[in-house]
Amino acid sequence: MWTYISFALFSSWKFMFTPFLGPAAGLTFWETFIVCSIGGYISASIFYFGSSYFMNLSVRRQAKRVKNAIRKGKPIPLSKKFTKSNRRIIYFKQKIGRLFSYWAFPLFFSIPVGTIIVAKFYKHHKQTFPLIILFLTIDCFVITSGAYFIKDLVL
Repeated sequence: MWTYISFALFSSWKFMFTPFLGPAAGLTFWETFIVCSIGGYISASIFYFGSSYFMNLSVRRQAKRVKNAIRKGKPIPLSKKFTKSNRRIIYFKQKIGRLFSYWAFPLFFSIPVGTIIVAKFYKHHKQTFPLIILFLTIDCFVITSGAYFIKDLVL
């Protein structure tokens, strides 16, 4: 039982790597696939539907920092808007399209960060969340298959 819970929790953050731990933990292919998928679905749901809360929280924290700096008479710490990471995300958004963003951002940036980014850009499209879930399912199946294929090659 604790193995399933730990796999679901770990896959909610490090979705791409969790299925590789399945063979070492003695789980079957389907156990690994289902538990990792559930962890990914829960994380994607929380961060997609809570994305506006998390973005507002970030804005409030920055405003509080500025307010404290003004109150103490310190120079206002301005955060860069056009960082290298932000430019790269915008570049990918413009060049690769929505479907690739739905797939790539949650997979490579981690589910919480990637889902918030996708929600920020594409929440107004009705098919965004179902496609994120579809791509997470496909990714989990492919990664879990690869993990058990490698296990069979090694042993």
